[in-house]
Amino acid sequence: MSPMSVSQAVLRFKIAALLIVSAEAALAHASDQGLVLLLPTGIYTAAGASAVALTVLLAAVLPDAALTALFRPLVLMRWRPGRRPLVTSGLSCALLFWLVWMGLNGSRDPLSNPLPLMIWTIWWVGLVSLQGLFGNLWRWLNPWSGPVALARLVLGAGPLLRLPVWLGHAPALVTFLGFAAFLMADPAPADPARLARFVGAYWVVSFAALIVFGPRWARRGEGLSVLMQQYARVALFARRKGRLAVGLSGWQVLVGRVPPLGLAIFALVMLGSGSFDGLNETFWWLGVLGINPLEFPGRSAVVTQNFVGLLLANLMLAAVFAATIWVGLRLSRSDIGLSHAVRIFAPTILPIALGYHVAHYLPSFLVESQYALAALNDPLVRGDDLLGLGTFYVTTGFFNTPATVRLIFLSQAGAVVIGHVLAVMLAHGAAARYFGAARRAVLGHAPLAIFMIGYTFFGLWLLASPRGV
Repeated sequence: MSPMSVSQAVLRFKIAALLIVSAEAALAHASDQGLVLLLPTGIYTAAGASAVALTVLLAAVLPDAALTALFRPLVLMRWRPGRRPLVTSGLSCALLFWLVWMGLNGSRDPLSNPLPLMIWTIWWVGLVSLQGLFGNLWRWLNPWSGPVALARLVLGAGPLLRLPVWLGHAPALVTFLGFAAFLMADPAPADPARLARFVGAYWVVSFAALIVFGPRWARRGEGLSVLMQQYARVALFARRKGRLAVGLSGWQVLVGRVPPLGLAIFALVMLGSGSFDGLNETFWWLGVLGINPLEFPGRSAVVTQNFVGLLLANLMLAAVFAATIWVGLRLSRSDIGLSHAVRIFAPTILPIALGYHVAHYLPSFLVESQYALAALNDPLVRGDDLLGLGTFYVTTGFFNTPATVRLIFLSQAGAVVIGHVLAVMLAHGAAARYFGAARRAVLGHAPLAIFMIGYTFFGLWLLASPRGV
């Protein structure tokens, strides 16, 4: 434990206890904070940022060929999935329809109704994390491609309209920000009936857009599919020239083409939205809003503030990122335009976004995945045992001892640090590829590297900060 007086330790423990009592609705999201406050988080934060800084130095002195070799993928075998993803998509759609029905007609308790547990825990935390770690699972599990293919077979027609090229990825940005706003600013995103109406409306609108505009809507209009495509770019496994290949996380970023500007901005929005998802729960944010975190009035009191905060967080991140890239271009005397440079370097922050996604939601996933399993075992809350689990008890005991909380926090910190280390390596590799000479690459990458070190401090601070929501 870090040196502190007994009175300081007691005070922190009292604050943590009050947080736990006052945050029943978000038990898994904040209940570990009581003991996290007693950990030497300052030391862990400094160590994590130091590891990222050391990576910056190593990337600067290592030969570019060595860094490129680290990200060279290994080809495993031929891989042609055929039409099987359409079948699994149809099954996924059927499951989603059942979940929506359960949201409207099942239990009103978000911890026993399978809809909020499957959407916010299994899909948003679990599947998104697996997508970024292992590959494009969304191609198999998205709930639209199968039904759209069936509709086209019945109608015997292709897309009705062409999605305007000038729109770029703006529709995807709007739909994803709408989803993020529902998650962070809606008064009750876990309410089963409210969530069922949102999910049902989102599916219908997306289905109609896919019928009208065809697959281009999935690539440039439907925000969640674009999010999944972005995370798949940093996964270990991917198809390359008809074969399954595996490599260090991020290898697809280095070997792939430079994305359009809209897709680069989308990557920044992923990081900005994920960061604000943690920031809007902290004592600091509530202090900015003039709210006593120990007397939190409820989410309905901060709807507008959180919505505006979400937009401002993304605008500020984009501005700082662009300024960082601009300084790098000036230092390296590169003739690459700012817009093109943003397109080059924005994908390199995807490991940071994924690392923080995993870290931020790990405590809640450990608890709510148990509730999800229990809900699937007895979805109608009538004593069924569909999965053969018998009497199922949810435990939160791992939040009650310093050893297990330390393990959880270090796992979270590790995810953040690994994400930043990979991002530094990718950014330096991109700089070496586009700036040419080693000295110019180092100078061009230096401001972005400093930004990433600072963001490591910020991410670890978010994990350790007391929360009042």
